[in-house]
Amino acid sequence: MRWALTRKRGAPDGLWMKCPSCEGMVYRKVVEEAHNVCPECGFHFRISAQQRIEYTLDDGTFEPLFENLESGDPLSFKGKKSYKEKLQKAQKATGHKEAALFGTAEIGGKEVVFGIIDPNFIMGSMGSVVGEKIARGAEHALKHKLPLIIVSGSGGGARMEEGILSLFQMAKTSSAIKRLQDAGGVYIAVLTNATMGGSMASWAALGDITIAEPQALLGFAGPRVIAQTVRQELPSGFQTSEFLVEHGFLDQVVHRKELRQRLVSLLRYTCADMKAFEKQTVKQRQTAKIKAGPAPVQG
Repeated sequence: MRWALTRKRGAPDGLWMKCPSCEGMVYRKVVEEAHNVCPECGFHFRISAQQRIEYTLDDGTFEPLFENLESGDPLSFKGKKSYKEKLQKAQKATGHKEAALFGTAEIGGKEVVFGIIDPNFIMGSMGSVVGEKIARGAEHALKHKLPLIIVSGSGGGARMEEGILSLFQMAKTSSAIKRLQDAGGVYIAVLTNATMGGSMASWAALGDITIAEPQALLGFAGPRVIAQTVRQELPSGFQTSEFLVEHGFLDQVVHRKELRQRLVSLLRYTCADMKAFEKQTVKQRQTAKIKAGPAPVQG
């Protein structure tokens, strides 16, 4: 019976997880119950597109759009793994054909076009299909007079495996969003850790309202690359969502568990503004722009 007293009891695999921010061991169930947020330091763990839908939208209201779109392999790209192999692996892991998932949904009873860039699909990088879905999402919102909300997890920026076709998406997505905004539509950008590269240099930074989760890394090049280039020590917290909101690049930093209610409040105001805008004639809109004058120069 001595073995029963001396034997160490091992914890089941996956019961505990290590927080990459505070490096503490946290109980997985507690993290999941807190919307996948560390109970010790508030670090927001990466979540799937399906979890984002569950946390944010009214139950059972998400109706997918553009599901037939799927990436090709225009360059026959080959590295340690071919591009086709990477796509197949990501599709198997996420259950989706691409990193971008778009659909119509309701938040607090308000109908919206809702998009998610899944960070688990090749780091949420933007290829031709991701760009096409974002552009089509903006066009669908314009056609049906709906607000557009996109949650970004695009840490990979433009997808190198598609070369120049990926870079084209920066212009395409920006143009589509601009057409929506010029017609009085509303675009709310929700930025999560990490949103970088070509995504941050285009559609992710163009929101009428831009909010971010806490401690999210947001920027074009990473802080290490910038520090090596300028040969200067960067400020503390550089490129975090808290740093950016302090310097006027974001509107709000919102905890994940509060995001849904914040969107409900924002939609209540923005939808009212959209209805007022729709009642204006083209001439009234042009007159309002002339009276407003050019935007003031900051600095």
